[in-house]
This record gives sequence, structure tokens and C-alpha cells, in this order.
Amino acid sequence: MRALLLCLLFLAAPLARAHAHPLAGPRPQNPAPNPAPTDDRETSVKALYDAKRWQDVVDAVPESPDNSPQLDLYRGLALAQLKRLAEARHAFEDGLKRDPRQPRLLEELAGVEYKDQEFSLAKKNLLGALAIQPDDAYASNFLASIYFQENNLEAALKYWNRVGKPQLSNLFLRGATRLDPDLVDRAFGFSLNSEWTLDQYLAARARLETLAAFDTMHFSLAEQTDSKFQLTFDSTDRFNWEASTWPWLADFARGLTYQTVYPEFYNLNHSALNWLSMYRWDDQKRRVYSEFNAPLWRNPEWQYRVFIDSRNENWNLAGTVLPLSPGVPSWLNLERFTAGAELRSIPSGRWNWSDEVELTWRHIRDPQAIPTGATEFLTGGAGLSDTARLNRTLLRIPERRFTLDSSAAAEFGTFFDRPLGRYARLNGDLHSNWFPRAQGDDWQMQSRLRAGRTFGLVPFDQLYMLGFDRDNDLWMRGHNGLRDGQKGGAPLGRNYTLINWDVAKNVFSDSYVAFALGPFVDSGKISDPSGYFGYPTWLWDTGVQAKIRVLGRFEFILGYGRNVRTGQNTFYSGVSGTDTLH
Repeated sequence: MRALLLCLLFLAAPLARAHAHPLAGPRPQNPAPNPAPTDDRETSVKALYDAKRWQDVVDAVPESPDNSPQLDLYRGLALAQLKRLAEARHAFEDGLKRDPRQPRLLEELAGVEYKDQEFSLAKKNLLGALAIQPDDAYASNFLASIYFQENNLEAALKYWNRVGKPQLSNLFLRGATRLDPDLVDRAFGFSLNSEWTLDQYLAARARLETLAAFDTMHFSLAEQTDSKFQLTFDSTDRFNWEASTWPWLADFARGLTYQTVYPEFYNLNHSALNWLSMYRWDDQKRRVYSEFNAPLWRNPEWQYRVFIDSRNENWNLAGTVLPLSPGVPSWLNLERFTAGAELRSIPSGRWNWSDEVELTWRHIRDPQAIPTGATEFLTGGAGLSDTARLNRTLLRIPERRFTLDSSAAAEFGTFFDRPLGRYARLNGDLHSNWFPRAQGDDWQMQSRLRAGRTFGLVPFDQLYMLGFDRDNDLWMRGHNGLRDGQKGGAPLGRNYTLINWDVAKNVFSDSYVAFALGPFVDSGKISDPSGYFGYPTWLWDTGVQAKIRVLGRFEFILGYGRNVRTGQNTFYSGVSGTDTLH
């Protein structure tokens, strides 16, 4: 008897329920509001529909421009029950032409489009229904289920949360074999049998990514009852030299082309303690870097980092330091040692903050052809600085897979040798990221606006640089930051503005290698109050860049850039490393 009643209820359900993803949930028993019959014809057709006389409904409501939107709705529903989906779709569309603000027609049309795998049209119509009737639980459920099927969990949670879903009955960890499960639980930070919110998901993802213990992470939901779900966190560990020798060696040796190796050890003692380091033996720019980072008090919301950075670099400032002296070499050697510590807090997936303290010592030797007035930039000795940084997401549109992130940093420091003294630096950053397709990362488009200003005197190696250098992230990709392998080839200054834009089109991808290619445009302005550094006009570069991701871990950059003003061509390359690209 119970089975018979369930079958009858199923047959009586509207079309969209039949076509929705299982996680969409059933339509409420009293859906908000269907237009009441306004004449005797609508009343008689409703009676036929309630009696499940589908063919009689179709015969009673032939296709006609005189039909009311309600009659077109009944006709479309009956045709759908008869499996004549193309005709049902046409009936719903006719009804919407007569009254575009009928949420029920939009929902039923979305059901047909879902059945036809036209997810983008289905989403558009469901969003239209919610714009008319924001508290429509069925439309929110249905829309969330489509986004979930497209692996857009962020958008799915946005609409599920409107109706108090999903409530998590269990968290199942799969694949996280080396990291302490207690750390994973703390990163998620929710209570079972309560609603899992979008903010909780974003915070968990941000904390887990910062732990750097996983190569891949995937969140999935499985419905257990009408509103209860099981959350599964599926992950793969980062390559470990004990368990994955050959991938670890590939990671270690990824910078050999640049005379660099990366000894890196993740998740030591199963506690997300990471030791990251690099060693570069290039005669022109030797460098040793090493850091430890881990959760503080075994709490992923708080993390610390301690590091050292030692460099011995030859700088060629010919053509960079002003006034220009054609044919006269301008050269010096810099030794610099930095030790520092950083504390970082991730209270939310939408914002985080950090504070970093650095103690730096530098020695500058053998300066040649440096203008007398610029020698204050060559002061050595020790310095101490503190940098506070706030990162915040300004805009998230998960339906469009668009984010706009911001960052602000304030650095205050002092140098202990004259003529240098106290100084301050302010930096701002806006970064947009857009994936135009519903799934995957094809045609990724990024744009970035950054600006910085310095107050007071700083050594020349603390000046901003606009150019491509694997130790620098302020890229003007048509300006080579190196000259004959030595640093100092790009414009330097205490104040700058920089705009970067690029597109990455996927060309090839498999389990081991992914290749993306696309154009870029860079524009920037750099200046210095002293007049010895900077550049008099705006810089413009354009070109094409390839990104080759290997084993899902590290990325090679190969590019061609052209300085629009001078016509100079530049070929550049790099590989993702511990700090930036090296």
C-alpha cells in the first residue's frame, strides 16, 4: 500500500521534480503561488489535470495565441507527463511570452532544459524565478543541485543555505593518510547535525590550502535523508620523499635550468610542519633560502613561519641609474642576510591578516660609476622592519566564477646606519580572477592593479622594480630584469603603479602535464623623488605566455614580451618555487 501511494505522489509531482538532480529536493506540497483559475475554461482544465487525464488536458488546450499563461502551464505539464518534452518546452515558452514574470513557468521550463542537458539555460531561468520570488525554496534547491553537478560547490552552498541546507550528519575523510585527522577536523570548524554554510566551506578550504599538506582536495556531498548529508573530503598527499621518490626528485630538480634546487619536506611528523628551502649557485646571484611553517598550537586558523634568506648578487645598473652614461659600466656587489618570522591568522575564507618582522644586514662593495648624489642608496649595515598585511575578498560571484580580492600592506622600519633612518612603505593590490566556463579552468582571465609608495630613504635593493626577474613579482614582461645575467636591468624606484592582464587557454592536459597559452598586456609607471631612479613615461608591454604545469605541483613559465615603446623583444622563463618564481 505504501509503495502504491509513493508511486501516485511521484506521478502527481510537477515536471521539474522529475528532472531535477536528486539533491534538489522535492517541490513543497503547496508551492507558492500558482495563478488561480480566472475563468470556467481554466477551472475545467485544472480539474482534468488534477484527475491526471493528460491527453484530455492537451486536447482541451490546443496551441493558440489566445491561451492564458495558466492554460499554457497546464498544457506544458500534461505534455511533459506524456514524455513529449519538445512540445512541453514550447508551451512553457509561449506562456512566458504572454507573462514573463511567472516563476512557475520559468521553473518548469528549467526542468525541461535540465533534462536536455542545457544547464546554462536552466540556471538562467531559475535565477529569473528567484529574482521574482526570492523565497522560492524549490528554485533555490534546484539551482543549487545544478551548480553541485557542475562541481561548483561554492555556488551550490550559496543557494542551499537559503533554505537551511545542507545539514551535515557526518564528515568522512578519504585519502588524507598522513596528516593528523584532528587537524583536518579543526580546519573544517563546524558541528555535526547543523547547517554547513558557505562561509564555513571557504574558511576550511583556505586553512587546508595554507597547511600545504595536500596536492589535491575535493569536497563532495551525499544525501542521506531529506535534509541530512554526508560530507566527504577526498585528498591526495603532497609528494613525500619516502613514499614517492621519483615525483619528489622531479620537484627537487625543477629549477636545474636556473642552477637551483628545492629541497622541500611537507607534513613532517604528520602535523603540517613544512620545511621549504632553495639553493642557487649561479655565480651572478647566489641565494640560500629556508623556512619552517606550521599551525600554531595545532590550530589551522593560526599559522607561523620562520625563515632565513642569504644572497650574494652582482648588480649591473648601467642604463638604470640616472643620469645615463652610455658605454660606462655601473656595477656593484651586494651581500644581504635576512632573518624573520611571520604570524598569520585565517579567521575566515574571505579575509586573513599577517604580521612579519625582519632583521636584515647588508654589505655593498666595489661600486663603480654611481653618481655621487646616489651613494646614499648604497648604505650598508643593519635594518629592522615590521610589515602588517590584510587580505580580503571584496566580491565573490560564484555563479559566474568571478572573484575580486584585495590586499593592503604597511611596512615600518629603520636602518641603523646614516644617512638612512626610519622609513615606511604602503602597498595596495586588487586582483580579479574569472573562469568564464561553468566547469574547468579553460580561458582563465586575470587582471591585477598594484601600487606602492615609499616614505623616507631605503637602499637600492629595497626599491621597487618593474620587470621580469625570477626573484621579483612586479612583472613588466617586456622588460628583462637581468642584464648579462646580473640584476638591475629593469627600472627601479620608490613609487610605482602596475597593471597586469592575461588570458590562459588550455591547449593540452592529462594526468601528468597541463599546457595553457595566452596573451598578456602590462602597463606601469615607476618614479623616485631623488631623480636618480625611475622612468619618465608609462611603460607598456605585450606578448604571449605559456604555462606548463607538471604533476599538478609546479609550473614552468615561458614567454615572449615586447616593449611597445622601444620595440625591444624579450624572451623569459621561470618555474614556481618556494617564494615566487625563481
